Amino acid sequence: MLLQRAAAEFDVRLTVDQGIPYQQNLAGLPFAVVIIKAPNNDINDLRPKMPKVLQVLATIQPGQVVRIDA
Repeated sequence: MLLQRAAAEFDVRLTVDQGIPYQQNLAGLPFAVVIIKAPNNDINDLRPKMPKVLQVLATIQPGQVVRIDA
């Protein structure tokens, strides 16, 4: 499983995949997930959300799933 491999390498996974909590079993993984709501993964759509992402990264804990909508 990709998420289990990522657990060995990363503390947080950033994704625009809104369905990941429904597609993957996130329970018990030793890293956090930040889901960024955007129309796509184009940098111009993601850039305005980065201040909020940085704010979340400063306090997020392993096992948390945080959605960033605005």
